[in-house]
Amino acid sequence: MAENQSIVVWSKQGCSYCNEVKTYLEEKGLSYQTIDVTENDDRRDILEAKYGVRHVPVVEIGQGNAYEAVTEVGIQHLEKVLAND
Repeated sequence: MAENQSIVVWSKQGCSYCNEVKTYLEEKGLSYQTIDVTENDDRRDILEAKYGVRHVPVVEIGQGNAYEAVTEVGIQHLEKVLAND
């Protein structure tokens, strides 16, 4: 992954899949920001507008206005995108 890229994890409290993603990123030494959608349906509306999903986790990886989103659940999907960067 390029040094100047950022990672944003859209998640909610109590989500085991979200925690799995965060733990994976931490184990790989990758910094990330979290956007918590718990009790924030307007944030889910943003996900729906951008990616056609309302579920979490969604992981955005990129820079500037060029982000690739991982909307599928499962670490293997995240690994695939990280390997391409």
